[in-house]
Amino acid sequence: MEPRTPWQALARPRRFVLTGWPWRAVGYLASGAVLGALALLVLVLLVGFSLVLLGLPLLLLAGVALGGLERRRLLLLDRDPAADPHRVPDTPGLAAWLRVRAREQATWRELGYAVLLATVLWPLDLIALAVGLGLPAALLGAPVQLAASGGEEAKVVKAFLVTSYPQAGAAALLGLVLLPLLLYPLTALAGARAALARALLAPREAELRDRIGEVTASRARLAAAFEAERRRIERDLHDGAQQRLVALTMTLGLARYDAPPGPLAEQLAKAHAEAGQVLTELRELIHGIHPQVLADYGLTEALADAADRSPVPVDVRADALPRLPAPVESAAYFAAREALANLARHSGATRSRLTAHHTDGRLRLTVEDDGRGGADPARGSGLTGLGDRLAVLDGTLSLTSPPGGPTVLRVEIPCGVRSASSSPRTASSSARD
Repeated sequence: MEPRTPWQALARPRRFVLTGWPWRAVGYLASGAVLGALALLVLVLLVGFSLVLLGLPLLLLAGVALGGLERRRLLLLDRDPAADPHRVPDTPGLAAWLRVRAREQATWRELGYAVLLATVLWPLDLIALAVGLGLPAALLGAPVQLAASGGEEAKVVKAFLVTSYPQAGAAALLGLVLLPLLLYPLTALAGARAALARALLAPREAELRDRIGEVTASRARLAAAFEAERRRIERDLHDGAQQRLVALTMTLGLARYDAPPGPLAEQLAKAHAEAGQVLTELRELIHGIHPQVLADYGLTEALADAADRSPVPVDVRADALPRLPAPVESAAYFAAREALANLARHSGATRSRLTAHHTDGRLRLTVEDDGRGGADPARGSGLTGLGDRLAVLDGTLSLTSPPGGPTVLRVEIPCGVRSASSSPRTASSSARD
């Protein structure tokens, strides 16, 4: 297995020099020295500017920008990318961005790292490169220096006087030995530098927990907004289009009976029948968007109603479930509806069973049939969309369907209780015989 960090590479000392890790470490330190020198220049300019004008926001901006560059530079030595510790502002605009960044610990850690890089780290990087690469390179170049001086004498690394070619050759041989040996501590130093950068610039555990909490809350808000929009559409259709269709159907019926026998009466009869069919389909559509029984009586009654509508007999075993959050009830109901629709279309089952109960802060729903099995969610059964919808609620959906059956769909959603009241009645043990 290829090493993913310099420490893993150093754990294999015999093969270490033959890998690309020494040169990745050199690249990391060299780019750090260049970046640190530029950071020092920017820091001096901004500190001077801060005495006159708005220096602190610019310093924060520079620290955040440098932090982003350093996290990308870490990929030279660590193939696991460092996550961005910052959260996205709730509102757009520079002012909102600055308010959010100024309140984050990560921003001040990035600024502290920028100061550390500009004042301490980049000179250390430069010194390490000078010793780890410059010293062996100077020793290797001793014969060239001696030849350039006319063969008389040459001062290697400003310390050793070489007066003959045998001495120059010995210095070059020493440089050849030192070069691979010094790559080990050079890489270890680069690894330590990367570890320090990751510790300061990557998100802390508490920050990750906060971000997970924000994502969870955001998903819950999206689920609630989605459910509210479904109810609004259902209400608009029920109070608007459905009432108009009812009035149209009644008008056509009266006109049909008032018209004399003949072609006109026949056309009115056809129009009356078509209007009645459209009204029936609209009522089914409204029921599919958000069934009134679910809103009025809760999940237990809604599951019994879904079982009554199934062409395959369904044994319902549902406790008197308490009223749960609306998105949870809706997701569980439509999961049951989709499962019952799938088994009626594809399973060849003669009977099925639906169970639901709420215990330990979790709603558990199971649909099982005696069909042929072999169900595959990837074949467009609608379960993929349900799985995504359940994931918004931190719920899970699992399907077991071996060839020959049985097919078992399980839904589990963590949720509390909306109110202490339960559904008015418990579903019958057999909703359809």
